[in-house]
Amino acid sequence: MALIFRALVWLTTALLGLSVITVVTVYYLASRSLPDYDKTIAVPGLTGDVEIVRDNSGVPHIFPSSDRDAFFALGYAHAQDRLWQMTLMRRTAQGRLSELFGPRTVETDKLLRRLDLYPRAVQSVSSQDARTLDALEAYAAGVNARITEINRDSLGRGAPEFFVFNAPLAPWQPADSIALVKLMALQLSSHLKEEVLRARTSLLLPDENRLADLLPDIPGQGVAALPEYASLVPAIPDTTRFAEARPEPPFWPVADRGLAGASNAWAADASRSATGSTLMANDPHLEFTAPATWYLARLQLSSGGVIGATIPGIPAVMAGRSESIAWGVTSSYLDDQDVFIEEINPDNREQYRTPNGFKDFATRRSIIEIKDSEPVTLTLRWTDNGPVLPTTQFDLGTITPPGHVTALSWTALSARDTSMSAAIGLMYAQSVNEALEASKAYIAPSQNVTVIDANSIAMKLVGAMPRRDAAHQSQGRLPSLGWRAENRWQGVFPDDSNPVFLNPTGGIVGNTNNKIVDRPFPLHVSFDWGDSQRVMRWQGLMQGREVHTRDSFIEAQLDTVSITARALLPLIGADLWFTGEAAPDGTPERLRQRALELLANWNGEMNEHLPEPLIYTAWLRALQERLIRDDLGPLASEFTRVEPLFIERVYRDVAGASAWCDILRSAAEETCTDIARLALDDALIWISETYGTALESLRWGDAHQATHDHPVLGDVPILRYFVNIRQSTSGGDHTLMRGRSSGEGPNPFLNVHGAAYRGVYDFADPDSSVFILSTGQSGHFLSRHYDNLGILWRRGEYIPMSLDADLARAASVGVTRLVRE
Repeated sequence: MALIFRALVWLTTALLGLSVITVVTVYYLASRSLPDYDKTIAVPGLTGDVEIVRDNSGVPHIFPSSDRDAFFALGYAHAQDRLWQMTLMRRTAQGRLSELFGPRTVETDKLLRRLDLYPRAVQSVSSQDARTLDALEAYAAGVNARITEINRDSLGRGAPEFFVFNAPLAPWQPADSIALVKLMALQLSSHLKEEVLRARTSLLLPDENRLADLLPDIPGQGVAALPEYASLVPAIPDTTRFAEARPEPPFWPVADRGLAGASNAWAADASRSATGSTLMANDPHLEFTAPATWYLARLQLSSGGVIGATIPGIPAVMAGRSESIAWGVTSSYLDDQDVFIEEINPDNREQYRTPNGFKDFATRRSIIEIKDSEPVTLTLRWTDNGPVLPTTQFDLGTITPPGHVTALSWTALSARDTSMSAAIGLMYAQSVNEALEASKAYIAPSQNVTVIDANSIAMKLVGAMPRRDAAHQSQGRLPSLGWRAENRWQGVFPDDSNPVFLNPTGGIVGNTNNKIVDRPFPLHVSFDWGDSQRVMRWQGLMQGREVHTRDSFIEAQLDTVSITARALLPLIGADLWFTGEAAPDGTPERLRQRALELLANWNGEMNEHLPEPLIYTAWLRALQERLIRDDLGPLASEFTRVEPLFIERVYRDVAGASAWCDILRSAAEETCTDIARLALDDALIWISETYGTALESLRWGDAHQATHDHPVLGDVPILRYFVNIRQSTSGGDHTLMRGRSSGEGPNPFLNVHGAAYRGVYDFADPDSSVFILSTGQSGHFLSRHYDNLGILWRRGEYIPMSLDADLARAASVGVTRLVRE
């Protein structure tokens, strides 16, 4: 027995020792890639010496000898802090993820290869102006200088992830940065999915009023009724319209419906500012990740200092300020994509139909290398309208007739894309007018750019607007026949067709992804917009004061009142409030009464510490599910987030919309009050099972946690607790401080999409401007800068956005000196 005991002690000691050695080794290897911010290093490619001063928040302030050296240093700093993120984005754009991750990312690679984004980025390099070419080349040299340093000094391969996913790291190229802009365009695009969903839904809902209920036009001047999709295309087998959507593969670069893009931006001129100068606020919304997509940086250029939000891999401040102007971006929802149904020649499958007869597909072979598997060879096909997409992606198989394929027209497929030149041009602009002139080079992604200088404010939709024929069969809202000449694009509109608002009479301009113009097709911009709710709250806050300050703009940016809740609750609960006798404690009726009492006294504030937002949100979710599930079947799963205009149309019985309340498969005729009561019971059952029956103790923040998850390691057991950042948050789908819910899975109210960057700019005192990130500057989970800014972001706090060099040096955590080799 003693021998066995000693053996167990020895074994336990050995295992503990081995564990300690393993942990120490892993920590040592991982920590080797932590950048040293306080050093001097000789690098090739500089025209002079550069200082990179990291302030206490980890923001690099770059003081160069020339503009070229500024972009070199930005590339070096990006690679210090975010090399893995840059590599992953580049591989995504190239369609080369499977070389790292194996078969699970093949579908993603196939999509990117078919879209041909990277080759078109390579072609676009020569279209940039000389200043942008110089910046791209210098930036690439800075990234490569850091890669060379990592390899030479064995600096942990640059990031811990490279130990897990080992692959050669190719030098950075100017085309890589342009490819990332195109990848952003893909992540912000929504119209392909919207067209397919509208087609699928129209096949189930032939009544145009019911289709308008579920996919309504944003309020404003109406449009002519659309034709039924079934009348536009040859026969589609009945079974496809009921098919459930395929799950999306890992690293899928196209956002879920409702997550394709959002943001807020607004500006006030001197007449509406308490300080007598201009103000602006901007918070672009993207899917939350760890680290965030954005990276804060300051560059000292020949035109002056520039500071704001960059994207690692792209040598430009995408939203921020210079000494002369400030600018911000919001998703414009320009309809820049069209799906085309292409007829295959029945006698020759290598041809498709055009207005002038059958024509050969343009084809090219592409080989996808796959880790631990045989490579896959794709045959890429293009029509005059764009790349041919497989029926297995985007649910295209559900709306594609036999003997046909689908192709995509999209402005981001341009091989002469000058969007990078526009972004660089904005950094050098010295006035609103110069900024608007520089913006003409934008192609994709289309954005609303809000810009101010000390005296003027403006907002302009930038990006190429497709020119469609006025006789287009579906006006771009449904997949259309590719061989009909009237459906095909006729180039793009000139830049002066893009909406612009310069120094408006009211002194305030802004956008919450709402409808910005009401123009007839084809100058309409879009039929689908990203917001019909937040804008109402924004209007109230802007017009509620005669003049504004930086603090009032911050207050609006952090506002968590849901005007949607204030509007919908009286409608759906009209016949439920304060009715009937008090029910006994412990009964479902009593639980319902308690919930209604809480909601009756609630002001619509989506505060993380309150129970009412959780009860309201769960009720609306259950209500929409009951209204649409029996009519749509599996297709109801595409509508995972509450559609406020749909609920309002039903409960106001607009054009007979209350018909949704009657359950088709029941003998009784249910009223909307019945459905509201049943849905509230459904919600309370779910809440009780998940959080308990103590309604007063519920916290919205427990359900509405911001999910800054690592895109690769976030699902790895144990490790996920180190790399994922979760935070209890206020706000909701329809508040100005937007926190978009996931809508899926066991935790449907997780906050997955919101303002990963916030900035507020005051030209009365520019150095009092402020900004913040949702995570931190570093992509290294062992760095203190991995999540330090996220703590402030969650509390609604900011850090100074100052161009004062002495202030940056006074609070620096290190100075990196790059000297000529």
